[in-house]
Order: sequence, then C-alpha cells, then structure tokens
Amino acid sequence: MEYISAPWRKEYVRLSSKMSGCIFCYALKSKDDRGAFILFRGAHNFILLNKYPYTVGHLMIVPYKHVSSFERAKKESTDEMADLLKLSLKALRKKYCPQGFNTGMNLGKCAGAGVTDHYHLHVIPRWTGDSHFMPIVGETKVMIENLETTYDRLFPLFQKAKLGS
Repeated sequence: MEYISAPWRKEYVRLSSKMSGCIFCYALKSKDDRGAFILFRGAHNFILLNKYPYTVGHLMIVPYKHVSSFERAKKESTDEMADLLKLSLKALRKKYCPQGFNTGMNLGKCAGAGVTDHYHLHVIPRWTGDSHFMPIVGETKVMIENLETTYDRLFPLFQKAKLGS
C-alpha cells in the first residue's frame, strides 16, 4: 500500500493534540467573530471558515448544540443547516465561481472526522485541476489568498443574507 504525504496538515494535528475541549464550542464562545472566522450566526447553526482548508473558501456549518449525532439533532437545526448550505453555495459561487462543490460530513473517527463529538457539514468549492502535484511533490499548498482575505470577501454576503430566500 502506498501513502500520500500531507505535510500541510502538521499544524492541525499538532494543535489538535494539545487542545482540550471542542474547537467549535471555543469559536462560539469567542467574542471576536472575525478572529474565529465566523461568517454567519443563524438561530441553530453558524458558518465559519475552516482554518486548515483544502481549498480557498472551505466552510463549515456547525450546530450551536454540542452533539455528535446528526440523526438525533432537532429538526429545526438540521432544516436550518440545509438552508445555510444553500446560502453558502450561493455566496461561494458569487465570489469564487467554483466549477463544483464537495459537501458532506465525516461522522465518527473511522469516517475521517477530526472533531468526532460535534458534527458539522463541510462545504468545499472545487475547480478542475485544483488537486495537483504541488502538495504531493513540493510539500506545498497553493492558496490564492489568506483566511483574512477570504473572510473579508465572504462576510458582507453572509451579513446581507436572509434565510429561506
């Protein structure tokens, strides 16, 4: 079996092993939405940038309630999560013009969840050719902008948004 190296994930793995508590609950308690990269707060969920993105604009939609089980979540929360997914897709299409998206949840450690006890939905914009040799051969990730710039580009769109539209 061959393994593909992902050295850009070092910082995430090292931070995760040192941190106690939930990264999402920690972000929620922050009084600084910009510092936590929180783009939008709904009634039951919030949207934030992934600090360790696969591509520019990699978002996560997270329930306020700290729960690992999507199927046990309240209908109001999961319905709003679907609305926030629509909102996220619209905002990302407007600012980044991706050619596609990956969306989904990794539920449980064996499914690849980095945070196993607080479910969340990933929204990842994709472009043809965005998976290339640089990370594998050059041990370098090419990002077109830093997180602060991404936040500044997306934040106004989320603040103007009305759910259900």
